[in-house]
Amino acid sequence: MQVLVNGAAAWNTLVHVAALPEPRSQMLMASRHHDGIGGTSAGKAVTLAALGVDVTLSTVLGDDEEAAKVRGALHHDRLRLLAQPARAGRTERHVNLMGDDGSRVSIYLELPSAPPGPAPDVLAALDAADVAVLDLADSSVPLLAAARERGVPVWCDVHDDDGLGAYARPFAEAADVLLVSADRLADPRAYLRHRVDAGSTLAVCTDGARGAIALDRDGWWEVDAAPVADVVDTNGAGDAFLAGLLAAHGQGLGTAECLAWGSTAGAMAVATTELAAPHATRAAVAALARSVRVSRV
Repeated sequence: MQVLVNGAAAWNTLVHVAALPEPRSQMLMASRHHDGIGGTSAGKAVTLAALGVDVTLSTVLGDDEEAAKVRGALHHDRLRLLAQPARAGRTERHVNLMGDDGSRVSIYLELPSAPPGPAPDVLAALDAADVAVLDLADSSVPLLAAARERGVPVWCDVHDDDGLGAYARPFAEAADVLLVSADRLADPRAYLRHRVDAGSTLAVCTDGARGAIALDRDGWWEVDAAPVADVVDTNGAGDAFLAGLLAAHGQGLGTAECLAWGSTAGAMAVATTELAAPHATRAAVAALARSVRVSRV
């Protein structure tokens, strides 16, 4: 299976605090902090590569020191990087405040933009792809239509979409497989039902330690959260879930097994300070996934 992932790769500073600060002047003590690769598309790409999937990551990078760090963190035999030049030469950067309860605030320091329109090498990668994972980014918007024209299935992670905002709409509407978080959804089942009725073949809503629910054209699924001994860092858990789901799909596994793989990869992501689950292996995910309950309801 050949996968094209398009979207963000960044160099981030992550600061861990007991609880996210209230909106007032105050002093906080961090329990720890570190720098590392970030970006939802980078998280998916490194996890897919770790799980044995050949992946091309299309992103935007500057010509600065942070770009070199991102390139180094993305080095993998199964991962090909297509980096479009950022107009201002600056790589995307965030400071993420991470609460002990898994909550997060991302402060954008740099948000680069690329030249308009897909580059020829990105379109060539789309032509060769079996699946296109098109993340929330301006550069993904023209690829939604390009993938449809080529008959390439589109997978979209719309993160904490509430069903009302305009930016995520074209992504949700184009998705053959859709992933969303329960964070801002008043009625996750209604959201998933709407998406499947509109054409998605599978729509999944993740809900942290509570697991996930999913809907396909044959009905509902409930997915338990895979066991985690210690939650270290929640960055990239959703990215890892999608990567596990897709890696299992690429092996021809059934929907229940694919959902179990997604839950397992997501659990592996929260047990490390690294983005998503670059340490995951296909064998380890397959073994743990057998213990994850996935049932029709």
